Amino acid sequence: MIQEMKIALPIQKQAYAVFFVIILSLVRGVTYSGEIGIALEAPMAVLALTFCADTYTQEITSRRSEIWRLCPMKKRLHSIYRRIGIQELFLLSVAAAGYGMFFLFQNPGTAKTGAGVLESEISQFLVYVAAIAVTLVFWGLLSNLLSCLFRNMWVGIGGCLLLWLITNSSIGDRYFGAWNLFSYAFRELEDNKDLSWLYGKMVCICMGFIAAAVLPKIIEKRG
Repeated sequence: MIQEMKIALPIQKQAYAVFFVIILSLVRGVTYSGEIGIALEAPMAVLALTFCADTYTQEITSRRSEIWRLCPMKKRLHSIYRRIGIQELFLLSVAAAGYGMFFLFQNPGTAKTGAGVLESEISQFLVYVAAIAVTLVFWGLLSNLLSCLFRNMWVGIGGCLLLWLITNSSIGDRYFGAWNLFSYAFRELEDNKDLSWLYGKMVCICMGFIAAAVLPKIIEKRG
């Protein structure tokens, strides 16, 4: 596990992820705390798809793929999933810390006042963590899948960015609505009882399961 952590989380990856969130919390203005999740979701998706794109292709670029092919398929898949899991847990911790950085640097206002403020902020943060976890896992898995399919991390990143541009736009919001991959960011902040944005997260979860199921076949055929 320690060896997998060294491979999956080199110091340069950790550094640019942390700096990315720090800079974002400084330059992306928010007025109320409810806007923090909106400010973070799409950029964190970009971070996830670039962060996880080389989970397997680094074996190719480092010329370890020939040795890698000698390992049993089950061991290779477990190694890939462990690396993805390590990366996703790190990104989730960065995303959670980024939420706090907005309070540290910008001190946004709260939607409620009085005794219920703390409970409201905690529940809002927990919803954010759940939503961003789904977002991170989906984009990380998709990026890795495309990179494995084409044996090139840049194709994986480019393919994901194309989908990101389509869904993280007014066009995506208009055509996909609550089923949009970024439904959490496009939700109605004023209506806390409207949970239709969960449909979009369910789409991410379903597509993530499909990506995880297809990955073994791609690794087997593409090496």
